[in-house]
Amino acid sequence: MTIRIGIMGYGNLGRGVECAIKQNPDMELAAVFTRRDPKNVRILTEGAKVYHADEAKHMTDKIDVLILCGGSATDLPVQTPEYAKYFTVVDSFDTHARIPEHFAAVDAAAKEAGNVAVISAGWDPGMFSLNRVYANAILPDGKDYTFWGKGVSQGHSDAIRRIDGVKDARQYTVPVESVLERIRNGETPELTTREKHTRECYVVAEEGADLARIEKEIVTMPNYFSDYDTTVHFISEEEMKRDHSTLPHGGFVIRNGKTGWNQENTHVIEYRLKLDSNPEFTSSVIVCCARAAFRMKQEGMSGCKTILDIPPAYLSAKSGEELRKNLL
Repeated sequence: MTIRIGIMGYGNLGRGVECAIKQNPDMELAAVFTRRDPKNVRILTEGAKVYHADEAKHMTDKIDVLILCGGSATDLPVQTPEYAKYFTVVDSFDTHARIPEHFAAVDAAAKEAGNVAVISAGWDPGMFSLNRVYANAILPDGKDYTFWGKGVSQGHSDAIRRIDGVKDARQYTVPVESVLERIRNGETPELTTREKHTRECYVVAEEGADLARIEKEIVTMPNYFSDYDTTVHFISEEEMKRDHSTLPHGGFVIRNGKTGWNQENTHVIEYRLKLDSNPEFTSSVIVCCARAAFRMKQEGMSGCKTILDIPPAYLSAKSGEELRKNLL
């Protein structure tokens, strides 16, 4: 049975979802929904149509899973509970501190409608979360470490672009290699924010702008840069286009733990991601979660779920027999 997917929002994430659907033969793109004028949105999939976002609620019979590709700050807290009233949905809500309240709002709406809603699908939260849970369960006497990067932080880049005199900017989050090696060697230190990551900023300034002021505003910015060792590089527009036009990312989840009657043996569990495209990888996780959501709905489940609630077999297009034969 082919799973009919709708995409709400056609930015970097929406385009990534469209590409991921192409790689999954048990799925098809049924529709793309946008808040822009649909006539001005060009998609890649032949035969699929673009509609205004307001049309989605009238197409419940044509879509099995609606994937929500909006932002976590203002879009998803409103959209996910709303669309869960009409569809089985998946989102990539990634504000860790607000996941419990988002879950509660979405759970109430999805249960009332009898739909399944998977939230916070991606790589962190998402695949990193899953690996943290596995590692904690296996090594209860241990310590977790998560490192992000080297990669572009879209939120931090946007924060720099909002500074007066800044034309364009990219910010890279970079793990501190010496600390990473200590963790890989089984050490379990207490680490401050500053000790784990540095931040590298590449800035195109407007002509005549005060570079010293811009640099000071960046490195002292609370919640973004003030707690980190931050380096600012001023570059040309040409250098920005040539060297910083992609969105790579990645990182590491590591747990160091002890086993044995006297805790005499040390174990290191490490999961690593190295991504050419942050949004395309995130989209690929979202799409397999859409398959799981569809299967759970078919089995009569309802309410909000996260990747921690999904049996691994539900994510895969392979049958149980194929999984046991080839991957177990």
